[in-house]
Amino acid sequence: MNILKLVLCCFVICACKQAPSNSTEQSFKNTQLEGSVFGTFYQVTYDTDANYEVQLDSLFAVINTSMSTYIDNSDISKLNRNELIDVDNHFKTVFSNSEAIYKATNGAFDPTIGAVVNAWDFGPEGKIMDLDSLKINTLMQSVGLDKVSLKGNKIIKPEGTFIDFNAIAKGYGVDVVGEFLESRNVKNYLVNIGGELRARGLNKASGKIWTVGVENPNFNGTQSINKVLSLKDKAMATSGTYRKFKIDADGNRYAHIIDTKTGYPSKTNLLSISVIADNCMTADAYATAFKAMGIERVKTFLESHPELKVFLIFENDRKEFETLSLNGFGEN
Repeated sequence: MNILKLVLCCFVICACKQAPSNSTEQSFKNTQLEGSVFGTFYQVTYDTDANYEVQLDSLFAVINTSMSTYIDNSDISKLNRNELIDVDNHFKTVFSNSEAIYKATNGAFDPTIGAVVNAWDFGPEGKIMDLDSLKINTLMQSVGLDKVSLKGNKIIKPEGTFIDFNAIAKGYGVDVVGEFLESRNVKNYLVNIGGELRARGLNKASGKIWTVGVENPNFNGTQSINKVLSLKDKAMATSGTYRKFKIDADGNRYAHIIDTKTGYPSKTNLLSISVIADNCMTADAYATAFKAMGIERVKTFLESHPELKVFLIFENDRKEFETLSLNGFGEN
């Protein structure tokens, strides 16, 4: 499963040693597992000596087999070829949560925009040459998660509808890893998959709350940190556009996130959206939805959703970065 939605890479301070209070006290070291998954990196840090690398690889394989549009024989690829199959519980969980967020955002979050994403060459397949308004309008006829339903273990959808959970499945993968660790009675951990985070308890090596950060959206590829914050018993996801975009003949930048209402890449001054929520699947989906909604709609939406904390980085008229924290983002 690759990443259409490029999330801003969050740095994580995971000190391996804690200064002892006296000379006889032993320093503490976390266990840290690292590797590649979903077209990006993962880093899992926790406070026991157990090595769960094999179990994590197994979990990742199951999620990929269920929902990766980059694997030809995955369940979602079969569904997109209109094969009638039974989907697993992972798929059903992500579908049900996608439905809820689709409705809450009035369609700003819509996993059925996949065929249009592909047509714009932001997806795994299906780039359309000489893409014009007629072709986009034709593709948009099959867009709309309200056209798709779950009946038992079956997904019922129009033949032309292409489902893509890329904007929620990585966050879900973070939650699956976190829940696995909790099932092993691990109470202090930080899961990081491509910058999508889930934290519980403390960093036992430092004795402090897990510390994370949000990068500046630097178009030149350099890295710098805009905001540092503590993350305790929450999840955070970040969606950005500064490394994956198109530039038209007039020099306008267009984001890789497609507007679900128009079928065209988003043109916006919003460069980065970070969302803190109770779980990473929710944070992941809303980070994508807010990218398409724009600043004013996000501010209005959050007035009735205090459970979501949001940090926006945007470009002002002078091409300078500005930031906006909403609902107490980053406040301890």
